[in-house]
Amino acid sequence: MKPPRKIIHVDCDCFYAAIEMRDNPELRDIPLAVGGRPDSRGVISTCNYLARRYGVHSAMSSARALRLCPALRILPPDMRRYREASQAIMGIYERYTDLIEPLSLDEAYLDVSGQPHEQGSATLMAEAIRRQIREEVGITASAGIAPNKFLAKVASDWNKPDGQFLIRPRDVDAFVAVLPVEKVHGVGRVTAAHLKELGIHTCGDLRGWDRADLLRHFGRFGERLYDLARGEDHRPVSTDRQRKSVSVEETYPQDLPDLAACMNKLPELVQRLQARLERAGSPPFRGLSVKLKFADFSQTTVEQTGLRLSATGFADLLGIAWRRAGKPVRLVGVGVRLAEDEDGPTQLTLFGPSEAGAAG
Repeated sequence: MKPPRKIIHVDCDCFYAAIEMRDNPELRDIPLAVGGRPDSRGVISTCNYLARRYGVHSAMSSARALRLCPALRILPPDMRRYREASQAIMGIYERYTDLIEPLSLDEAYLDVSGQPHEQGSATLMAEAIRRQIREEVGITASAGIAPNKFLAKVASDWNKPDGQFLIRPRDVDAFVAVLPVEKVHGVGRVTAAHLKELGIHTCGDLRGWDRADLLRHFGRFGERLYDLARGEDHRPVSTDRQRKSVSVEETYPQDLPDLAACMNKLPELVQRLQARLERAGSPPFRGLSVKLKFADFSQTTVEQTGLRLSATGFADLLGIAWRRAGKPVRLVGVGVRLAEDEDGPTQLTLFGPSEAGAAG
């Protein structure tokens, strides 16, 4: 029997804002965010913990963030400095393992199974990594240590900021049994509400449901819920994974009855997508996509290359997608298909003429 993996999930604390506070100490004691201008439909990419006390969070419109926290200072992103910090952090990871799966500029999985560093202790390796990030990069990071990626990601959020949490293999069953369903990656506000309507509040409650019933209620995600409720996640840390797309989606508490209702949801989704692209380092992309899931759980996706990231481009694709079924819609998603190496150096404009101010 193979020994359990040793997975570390490292997540820097309020990364963009942390870099700004590092480089300008005057910003450390004020509510701070990085994002677009509030007068140009900008969105928040990240914010410090002082701003979070007022309810500010990433993907929120900058205008709403200022209403919640009038003293909030919003800075435009400086991707050059953020990438430099990210490269330094990646260099620290490489001291401990070659099995690194970056999720964004400030977040990664590390498989340290069998590594000799720190007497082979994943906990001590995580502590050393966090210490070196603090000393060499000048910001803090949190870490989770567990036998798989799902639990490591849950654990990294357990003692934020500037902390870490260990889930030992022998503790997995008991830990997951009492884990609130909101802590499961992929369970958003709407799915959590649906679970609670069914009397499911913890992963222990989920274990009382069989695969078929979860599949009926939650589609393919129900099958994943069945496994995660048991602490099972067999995905390896992938070092050659090339991200192919960036997207956001929303499942609505009440079905959207027609195309017009779907169109009304587009501006907010596009803003969230812009914020996610910024957090991913503004990668080049080659086209747009729209995904719809209908009330009967059937779904469709429409893609087109060569479009600019604009509400108009998404609206055209949304119309095509909706007319394929013409039914009420429970989920709307928008995304971009990322450029691959063979696509060449072409960089599409991130914001079309009508969206030019959105990134600040």
